[in-house]
Amino acid sequence: MRSPLASDPARSRGREFALEAAGARGPRSAFQRDRDRVIHSIAFRRLRHKTQVFVAPDGDHYRVRLTHSLEVAQIGRVIARALGLDEDLTEAICLSHDIGHPPFGHAGEDALQAALAGHGGFDHNGHTLRVLMRLESPYCAHDGLNLSWELLEGLAKHNGPVASPGWALAELDAACPLALDEQAGLEAQVAAIADDIAYDNHDIDDGLRAGFLSLDDLLTLPFLAEQWRAVEARFPAAPRDRQLRELVRSQIGLMVNDVIAETGARSAGMASGEDVRRAPQPTAGFSAALAEEERRLKRFMYERLYYHPDQIEAATRAREVTASLFAAFSAEPALMGNWAARLPADEPMRARHIADYLAGMTDRFAISTWTRITGLVPDGLRNV
Repeated sequence: MRSPLASDPARSRGREFALEAAGARGPRSAFQRDRDRVIHSIAFRRLRHKTQVFVAPDGDHYRVRLTHSLEVAQIGRVIARALGLDEDLTEAICLSHDIGHPPFGHAGEDALQAALAGHGGFDHNGHTLRVLMRLESPYCAHDGLNLSWELLEGLAKHNGPVASPGWALAELDAACPLALDEQAGLEAQVAAIADDIAYDNHDIDDGLRAGFLSLDDLLTLPFLAEQWRAVEARFPAAPRDRQLRELVRSQIGLMVNDVIAETGARSAGMASGEDVRRAPQPTAGFSAALAEEERRLKRFMYERLYYHPDQIEAATRAREVTASLFAAFSAEPALMGNWAARLPADEPMRARHIADYLAGMTDRFAISTWTRITGLVPDGLRNV
C-alpha cells in the first residue's frame, strides 16, 4: 500500500529543463528514469575505484564507493517498501549520494577544500549536485542529467536542511530552487538513514578483514556484545568468520526494524509529504535508545578504525598527492588534457574548474597521473 507521505512520480515538481514525451524511451515513471540515468552515468561507474574506508585497496573484497552505494540502495528499498514509500526514488537517492566524492575519500576532500579556500571551498555533497546538474552532460539539449526535483532535493538535504549552502549548492539552488530550509522528503530521509546503517556495519566487516578491528574490540560495546552472544547461541559450531558475518547481518536487521517502527510512530497523524517537509525534526530515524547506541558505535569506529595510525598515515599521503596534483594542473593546465581547453581565465572559476577535473578522478587514476607527472610512485598510500 502506498503511503500518503510517499512522493508521487505522477505529481513530481518537474525538472530543471523541459523533457521529451514521457513514453519516448519506455514506460517508466519519473523516478525510474532518474534511477536509470544515474546508473548509466560515467560518474556512477567511476565509484568502483573510489575510496570508501581504505585508500586504494589492493584486496578485491574491500568495499569501495560503488559497492557501498549499492548496499545503501538495498537497505533503503527495504525500509521504503515497509513504509509504503516510492522505492525507485529512494533507490535513486541512495545510488547518487556519494557521486561527488573526490579520489581518496575525505582525505581528498580535505585537500580540495584547502586548495579552494580562497575560491569558495569544496564540499562533496554540493559537488554531487554539481556533477549531476552540470558536469555529467550526455544530452544534446541541456547540461546535466536533468533529474527530478525530488531527487535533487533529497541529495541537497542529505544531512538535513541547509542554512548556509556553499557556492556550488547556492548556484544550483538559484537555478532550480530546492527549498533548502525545509526537511527533505521521506524517501530522502530514508536514504540518509540507510547510509548510516550500511557504513556503520559494513565498515566493521572491512575493519575486521583488514585486521584493524578485533572481536575483543567489538565486545567492549554492550550493544554488539549482546548481538554476539545471540549469534554464538544460535550457531555455536559455525566457523568464526561466518559468525562475524552473521553478527553484521544481525545488526543491520535490528537497525532496519528499529527505523521502520520509529518512523511509523513519528509519522502517525501526518497526511502528506508536505507535513514531512514542514516538520521541525526529521521523520525517519532511530529510536532514542538505538540512536544513543549508534552514536557510541560511531565514536568507537573513529577511535579504532578511522583514526587508526595506518589510516592517518595513508590519509596524509593522499592529501599530499591531491594537493600536488592541484598545484601541477594550476601551473601547467595542459596536463589536464581536454579539460585544459575549457579552462576559464579568471578566478574563482579557474580554480573550481581544476577542482572539478581532479574531483572526478578515481584513486587509481589520481595515483597513475601523479606518477606520470613526478616520475615517482607514492609510498604509504595504500593501507590494505
